[in-house]
Amino acid sequence: MELVIILVFVVGYLAITLEHTLKIDKLIPALVMMAICWAAIALGLDSFTQWFDSGQHALLETFGGLAHEEKLHLMEETLLHHLGKTAEILVFLLGAMTIVEIIDYFDGFSTIKSFVKTKSKRKILWVFSFLAFILSAIIDNLTATIVLISILQKIVKDRDVRMWYAGLIIIAANAGGAWSPIGDVTTTMLWIGKKVTTGHLIGYLLAPSFLCMFVPSLIASFMPAFKGDLESSDEDEEKSKSKYGARMLYLGLAGIVSVPIFKSVTHLPPYVGMMLALGVVAVFAEVYTSSKFSISDIETEDNDTHGHHSPVHESLSKIELPSILFFLGILMAVAALESLGILFDLASSLKGTMPRLGTELGEEGVSDLVILLLGVGSAVIDNVPLVAASLGMFSEPMDNELWHFIAYSAGTGGSMLIIGSAAGVVAMGMEKIDFFWYLKKISWLALVGFLVGSAAFMVTRTLF
Repeated sequence: MELVIILVFVVGYLAITLEHTLKIDKLIPALVMMAICWAAIALGLDSFTQWFDSGQHALLETFGGLAHEEKLHLMEETLLHHLGKTAEILVFLLGAMTIVEIIDYFDGFSTIKSFVKTKSKRKILWVFSFLAFILSAIIDNLTATIVLISILQKIVKDRDVRMWYAGLIIIAANAGGAWSPIGDVTTTMLWIGKKVTTGHLIGYLLAPSFLCMFVPSLIASFMPAFKGDLESSDEDEEKSKSKYGARMLYLGLAGIVSVPIFKSVTHLPPYVGMMLALGVVAVFAEVYTSSKFSISDIETEDNDTHGHHSPVHESLSKIELPSILFFLGILMAVAALESLGILFDLASSLKGTMPRLGTELGEEGVSDLVILLLGVGSAVIDNVPLVAASLGMFSEPMDNELWHFIAYSAGTGGSMLIIGSAAGVVAMGMEKIDFFWYLKKISWLALVGFLVGSAAFMVTRTLF
């Protein structure tokens, strides 16, 4: 039965990887894979000889000798445990996504356009690279990419030039998301899974992630595509749809940034702080929306509202529910492999079998080469299941350098192919970027940044 479960997982994984070829949304194979894996476990429960207790993080080799009722009870407890851990991530993401949509409801992101006051292509490259690096650490790399490319489309009219900027934005956004606990889904998974803390994550990864963004941008700034000035546009500056846009932008970003602080002070799970931040932002959104209405006249020039309904309701309706369901499916499917001890056995076989490239961790240390290959692999296949698998494979303690290297590799490695990260996929859709164009023009820059950042990590980890 174990072979059947592994086969189902592999087939489902391939379907997720070949999403664009099969024309099937990746959430579908993720959900089917999750349901079949757990159904197979339930049907073949008596045939399994070992079980991985996730709560104790220990392998129960006496599982085969337990009675059927005891096995069934243990399976239900394990399933509930994994569902709870997965729900923490999903609720956290729902809160963050809703805050971002509320900001967008008030057209708050148009405020960022005011930062760009130059026509120099090179200077604009640096402005967008730094904005992507910082913004992605706050509102996540996917949203930062969408926001910045939307702004880019209003500033740069030449699509050929814009594709170059989009490529560097992808690299910078993925690099920025790696050093923040709220900057990338995979980093958030490690943070909520109590594998990394905010302070150590920033300490370990800020410099490597910065170099991963800075070096490609520096090289690109000397390339022909970024020489000269942009053509002047005669179009009038677009007015913000809401006079509260800037205020909601700063309030929303402050709310998201406050979540790690809330966690460190209260020691409560991050989703609690995110719900508090959402509640505060939602209060201001409702107040500002209500203040726009006049009993006698609701269509005045000063009335810059989107309608009579709640901004929170509209923001919730725009949430990417397919992404949430995909995370549910893939995380619970990986949990099935973890529960059977398959990932634990795989991790044991990896430890000590490949030479380390940096500081020794001892005989039980995991090869740096394995983590580097994980980063390269995240460019080909989705980094969420890769990191989810690593959570079940390795048992290193919180803030071990292994977890930070995984966060860096999985977060930035996806930049090497345009389909390797959510930021790349959304940029591909927004700008119709060709896979092979990106491969020839941008991939080598992403690879250089990834390797420079990896080398920097091997130095910074010796400081902690």
